[in-house]
Parts: sequence; C-alpha cells; structure tokens
Amino acid sequence: MRLFGKTMTAAAALVMTTSIGFAEDVEVLHWWTSGGEAAALNVLKDNLAAGGTGWVDMPVAGGGGEAAMTALRARVTAGDPPTAVQMLGFDIQDWAAEGALADLTATAQAEGWDKVVPAALQAFSTYDGKWVAAPVNVHSTNWVWINKAALDATGLAAPTTWDELVAVLDKMKENGITPLGHGGQPWQEATVFDGVVLGMGGDLYKKAFIDLDPAALGGPEMAEAFNRLIKLRSYVDDNFSGRDWNLASAMVINGEAGMQMMGDWAKGEFLKAGKVPGTDFVCIRFPGTQGSVTFNSDQFAMFNQSDAAKQEAQVAMAKAIMDPAFQSAFNVVKGSVPARTDVPNDAFDDCGKKGMVDLAEANTAGTLYGSMAHGHAAPAAVKNATYDVITAAFNGEYADGAAAAAALAEAVAAAQ
Repeated sequence: MRLFGKTMTAAAALVMTTSIGFAEDVEVLHWWTSGGEAAALNVLKDNLAAGGTGWVDMPVAGGGGEAAMTALRARVTAGDPPTAVQMLGFDIQDWAAEGALADLTATAQAEGWDKVVPAALQAFSTYDGKWVAAPVNVHSTNWVWINKAALDATGLAAPTTWDELVAVLDKMKENGITPLGHGGQPWQEATVFDGVVLGMGGDLYKKAFIDLDPAALGGPEMAEAFNRLIKLRSYVDDNFSGRDWNLASAMVINGEAGMQMMGDWAKGEFLKAGKVPGTDFVCIRFPGTQGSVTFNSDQFAMFNQSDAAKQEAQVAMAKAIMDPAFQSAFNVVKGSVPARTDVPNDAFDDCGKKGMVDLAEANTAGTLYGSMAHGHAAPAAVKNATYDVITAAFNGEYADGAAAAAALAEAVAAAQ
C-alpha cells in the first residue's frame, strides 16, 4: 500500500508539471461501481484533478456494460453525448463507424502511443487510421480465483487440467462449501465459457469465436465444451440467479465459496478486502489455458464536442490515461495490467506480475485472443447470440452439449 502511495504521487506530480489546468469538466459514463472498481476509478479522478480537470460522474451499474451502452444510446439520440465513455472492443468500432467519436490522432502521435500500445489493442483504439479511444488497461478473462484455506482443506494442489479442476471442486463440495461462486448473468456465464473453450485448445477458440467457423461452432469439441459448462453448473449454489459478479467474489473472499472463474478485475475485490495473493487467495489460469490469454481492454472513447473547452478537457483526460505512472497506479488497484508495454512491474503484486508476463508471452507466441465474452472477438450481434445459447445451456435448456453446440452454430449464422 505504501508503494501504491508513492506511485500515485508520481502520477499526480507528472500530470501537474505537464498539464494545463482547464476549467471545463469531463462528464464520464462508466460501469465501474463495485468497491474495487470505484477505488481504481478514484485514481483517475485524482489524476485529472491534479491537472485542473474536474469530473462529473455518470455511473451505470452492470458489470458487462450492457446497461451503460443503453444509457449512452439514449444520450446520443437526445443530442447530448457525454464527454467520455468507457467502452469495450467492437462497441468502439461501431460508434466510430457512425462518426460519433472525436479524433485523438494528434495527441496519440505527439505522445507516441503507437510504439507502446500492443497491436491487438490498437485494433480497437483506432478506426480508419485514426485514434478514437485511449486504452486504460488490459484485462484477461481466463483466470480462476481460489480461497487458499478452502484449497488447502482439499489436500490437493491448484488444478492445471480439467480433471484436476473437477477433483478440487468435488472435494470442496464434500467439505461443505459452495465449490463455485457464480452470478447468474449472461456475461458471467460467457466469461466462464471463455475459459472452458480456451481450455479445449487455442485453435478451437480462434476458429469458433474469432473466425466464426460453423464446423468449429457446432462440432464435437464444442459439444464437449458445453458438457463441461453443464458440469460446472452442478457446483453452483441455488441462489446464483442475477447475482452480481462482485458478490460472487465476496463469497470466495469470505470462504463461503471455494473459487470463482472471472477476469482479473476480481482481484481488485480481494485487495479491497485486505487479502494477500498467495496467503489468502490463489490466482491461476483456467486449467488447460496456460500459455494463452483471452483479453479485453477498457478504453475511454471521446464523443464529438463542438465546445473548444470540452475538446481541451478531452485531450487532458486522454493524456492522463496514457501517462505511464498513472497506468501503473491505476492497474495496481484495478487488478488489470497496463495498456502500455513500457510500464515497469515494480508496484504490482505476484498476480499482477504473472499477468504482465503471461500477456507478453501470449502476445509473442500468437496466443493472445480477444475475449468473446467481453466484445473483443466478434461484433455485438454475434456476441449477444452467443450469450443466449450459453446461458440456456448453463440453465439446462438443452438435452446435452451436442444440442447446445448445434444451437450455437445456428445462432451465430443468423446473427451475421
């Protein structure tokens, strides 16, 4: 915590010495409303305040961002877009295609963003050769967060294969706790399925969710992936429906559940609760996905504004987001890793350091994949069609995995 304080001080000092104070506020639409997320967001608010830019908060609860995008559409339709909006993946591209986003290229070129932001992120940060969003982090989705005491009580090691995972979950069930903390929302089920499919192999993941290959979507490997998802449903408590993701994290933190399959934003909840990696909880890649990473990247897109002061405030916010010291301070709290490749890992805990190493290795190996569950693999229409089938399978609406896989292939074909 002391190290974080030093990092924040450095970030604030850098902004204070390089930014011009602006009277105009930025109105920011976002869905960071949990405890860990709010703590991370305060780093950005403080960083902007140090440079003289005020913050008008427009939070819209809902971990997947769907409610926020609905609220955004209403604001834009009314002719009153927010100054900046938290966005993911193809949503950025869709708004850019509508001509709604401000051009940040001059700022990006002056600050050399293209040299430090991974190409996989730039694919979403830019449109038609222009920068339209500033990436604040890289989250990876194929993580499992395990209560260490609950794991120790099983007498087993952290699982590295599907069979080992099932063995650990079975022992946790025998020990009288809910093995899998989960919230019954479509994006959460899709996040779990991200890991399940990637655990079957990177080739399957790419062919099915990125290439949208009908044979991969409806084939026997996908059928097995659905059977595994259905198996995981047997380890969830009866009250999971509608539960927010951070409440599922709290179940693991409090020892009511053994583990949670969730992106690395969950770590922010553990840290906010005073838990220590390796001592109180264990972070592992979803069994079978070691060496591969599915990612999403929270980015802030700036909407077109006619007022010069608002445009200046947007530039100030974009610069603050891309400040290396801020990227460290923010991501230490958020649980994610920096969107820049030149940020040192000194301030990060063991899980954070592992995340940075995994990201770099996957980027080099060609095993860094955009997350289907979080809008970085396929456009929104396909993602939503996939959600429907995954949630239906999780809730027992298909006879077996083969029926679910056939439904998935059909749904994706219809959505394209």
